[in-house]
Amino acid sequence: MKKLLAPYNCKSLQLKNHIVMAPMTRSRAIGNVPNALMAEYYGQRSGAGLIVTEGTAPAPEALGYARMPGIFSHAQIEGWKPVTAEVHRAGAKFFLQLMHPGRIGHVANLPEGVRLAGASALPAKGQIYTDALGAQDYSTPDTLTIEGVQKVIGSFVSGARNAIAAGFDGVEVHGANGYLIEQFLNPNVNDRTDQFGGSMENRARFALEVVKHVSGEIGRDKVGIRFSPNSTLGDLQPYDPEVTMDTYRYLARQLKAIGIAYMHVAISQETPAAMLDAIRREFKGTLIHCNGFTPETAEIELQKGKADLIAFGRNFLANPDFVERISADASLNEVDYTTLYSPGEKGYVDYPKMTKMVRK
Repeated sequence: MKKLLAPYNCKSLQLKNHIVMAPMTRSRAIGNVPNALMAEYYGQRSGAGLIVTEGTAPAPEALGYARMPGIFSHAQIEGWKPVTAEVHRAGAKFFLQLMHPGRIGHVANLPEGVRLAGASALPAKGQIYTDALGAQDYSTPDTLTIEGVQKVIGSFVSGARNAIAAGFDGVEVHGANGYLIEQFLNPNVNDRTDQFGGSMENRARFALEVVKHVSGEIGRDKVGIRFSPNSTLGDLQPYDPEVTMDTYRYLARQLKAIGIAYMHVAISQETPAAMLDAIRREFKGTLIHCNGFTPETAEIELQKGKADLIAFGRNFLANPDFVERISADASLNEVDYTTLYSPGEKGYVDYPKMTKMVRK
């Protein structure tokens, strides 16, 4: 049996295989409340050992994207319950990704009277879609005060607590893709002069405080975090390679000390192999690698011991039976990129499953 398809067992994670469905924005939560269509979507893909949800807002000010689900209201907790039940029915583990976009958002996507907030008052270049106004330039965020930072940390904690109440097995803190946690990490965006800015250790403080408090609330074995070293998503600019290396080595070392379940690393072409090796050496929990893997390259990555689990994104978008297709060595559906974020069933739950064992 391929290692990819074999069960994975460690102290904090027991999975039916080594395959993770990566978190992917899908924008189907009408009114920011999870619904039956989302239960069908995630249920279709529960062949994965672990599914991580799309980024989910722990507070109203974190609703950066149109139709982004939340986990801060009673209606949202109740809306997630049928989704978690559907995934668990197939024996998959289900983590909710807690995401605060920070400056990556627009006030038209936020509830009335709610302001966009970030590490600093530096707007990102680029545009974001809003249902009310179409494509708009990113709004300028307010700089989070120290009190505001603590409030955001508290929202991650309450979001994690609500996730467990909704039936999730744990949460993944989103520290990647140019969102709030990575905005604190990047010195080109973080111009703070307090304890959350300046030195590398100060810029990493916010990420670590979120993880510590979330772990204290729901248990460290129920917490993971996602990073994207060297990523330029969200209008992040590269910074000194040595400082970048030191930042993620330091994070890996500190996260090992906290004892969380996993680190999930989104790899880009700019991510040096030495960075991945350093994270592997420093962090002793489960390590997930993601981005650009095929079933074949994923198997090689696992056999070499570079990672413990492999996460797939696009392949799960278009192939609800992706795990079965790996087992059968079958061909894959192509992704319809025009329907990634549109509301409704098209391009969401209508991708066909295998009708016969078609070999590549």
